[in-house]
Amino acid sequence: MTATLTQSTGAAHTRIYSYGAARGENAVPNDDLVGPIDSSDEWIRQRTGIVTRTRANAETSALDLAAEAGAEAIARSGVAADQIDAVIVATISNPRQTPSMSAVVADRVGANPAAAYDLNAACAGFAYGVAQADALIRSGAAHYALVIGAEKLSDVVDPTDRSISFLLGDGAGAVVVGPSDTPGIGPTVWGSDGSKADAVGMDHTLIEFRDGTAPWPTLRQEGPTVFRWAVWEMVKVARKALEAAGVEASDLAAFVPHQANMRIIDEFAKQLGLPETVVIGRDIETTGNTSAASIPLATHRLLEEHPELSGGLALQIGFGAGLVFGAQVVVLP
Repeated sequence: MTATLTQSTGAAHTRIYSYGAARGENAVPNDDLVGPIDSSDEWIRQRTGIVTRTRANAETSALDLAAEAGAEAIARSGVAADQIDAVIVATISNPRQTPSMSAVVADRVGANPAAAYDLNAACAGFAYGVAQADALIRSGAAHYALVIGAEKLSDVVDPTDRSISFLLGDGAGAVVVGPSDTPGIGPTVWGSDGSKADAVGMDHTLIEFRDGTAPWPTLRQEGPTVFRWAVWEMVKVARKALEAAGVEASDLAAFVPHQANMRIIDEFAKQLGLPETVVIGRDIETTGNTSAASIPLATHRLLEEHPELSGGLALQIGFGAGLVFGAQVVVLP
């Protein structure tokens, strides 16, 4: 007779306990970047809504930013660091293929020997990480999870590139996720479309750089393609996330889309028919586009500026290189 395996089960529900944030030390205004791209402060503001972006010092790594944001989230969560048993870092800017950023972060924040892994889903990375933390805890594979989006995109910027370089900033945002008596994280609507892989991503491989056939790889995008996809296709995903959570736009306290471009954010709000009462994350104006870090950074700022949002519902949606996307409704801590 074959022995029967035991399968673990965990908490019935999960929620986000707290947020943490770290931004690059330097505020870089548009005027500092316009020379090499033959542009102007006015052009960048009109096209993107960005006035300044945060960029880190040369000696500050994405890992440093991740650890700082993670430590703040843990300190605010009421959960002891050694109780965190899963650390997930969403990033596209770990300068090493291995070891993972997450394992080193886990050790730095006092969560060693937590399970730790990095995930690469670009600007949807944080939403993917929240989906995984929720699933891990409800399955019993983890009790408390630290999810971090961390990027130092200034390492992969070509200052002469007009497609994306002036958008990018550096920072990290983190959350602690744990068990809850009531549902605090709605079903995730996520997916990908690899047929549009060339729309945004690195322009060269590290192999080409090594072989001397290409310069250092930097981020590039087909702006109009990405804009159309974000505005038309991602609004459908946002609506599905609301539907899956059993709520309507009018039930939301906040809307926190990936901080890609202010025009996309504004068009999103219009398409979703968000009432005036919904507070919209517009962190891009002073932080820039920080890929996987953008949603938690924007939410952290919203909660600092609007403490009355605590306990309310927020719709978050990430979308970017892959192309990949992920959205869910969460209860704000």
